[in-house]
Amino acid sequence: MNWISQNLAQIGTLLAAHLAISIPAILLTVLIAVPLGRFAQASGRGRGALLAVTGILYAIPSLPLLIVIPIITGLPLRSAATMILALTVYGVALLARTTADAFAAVPAESLEAATATGHNPTARFLRVELPLAAPVLVAGTRVVAMSTIGLATIGALIGIPSLGTLFTDGFQRGIAAEVATGIVLTLVVALVVDAILLGIGRATQPWTRTLRREGAFA
Repeated sequence: MNWISQNLAQIGTLLAAHLAISIPAILLTVLIAVPLGRFAQASGRGRGALLAVTGILYAIPSLPLLIVIPIITGLPLRSAATMILALTVYGVALLARTTADAFAAVPAESLEAATATGHNPTARFLRVELPLAAPVLVAGTRVVAMSTIGLATIGALIGIPSLGTLFTDGFQRGIAAEVATGIVLTLVVALVVDAILLGIGRATQPWTRTLRREGAFA
């Protein structure tokens, strides 16, 4: 506890840096992966190739990816932008496949009924497909958020500040309290963000509460 009380300013700075890397990466992932996954699901034969590419991206080790991104983009190696881009690549690789599966699971009968009642493609997507796919999309985003917050610590190995800095610095100086603080805070951030996403999912899908209650009384 002494180490924590004596280093609150440093902990706060690294926590803010961790959030500044993780949150934009999660938002960019959703903005890119959902349209990409929807396009993959609708593209028929192209679905397999597109999802295979995203799967390969996820298999790239994190440290080589952090080195390759500055070579391709010209971004500084030890910058938050480089880390955000790397985390977004991993996030898109995860969420694009989930998105394609979510839209593929929408019952064909529901789509046919929407078309029969006069919905044009845009209205059918917004009023039928997206709401029915939303529970899986939210679940996938929660997985991406947890993964992103954990992976953000890797940047500390090349000098990008985050809660991972507490790991590397603690190991180098043999301070167990510093390492433990980094681990606990990373878990707390992941749990808080997950709870926020869960709340957003429940607020934007009120019909799921009705379905759960009906399931409980069935």
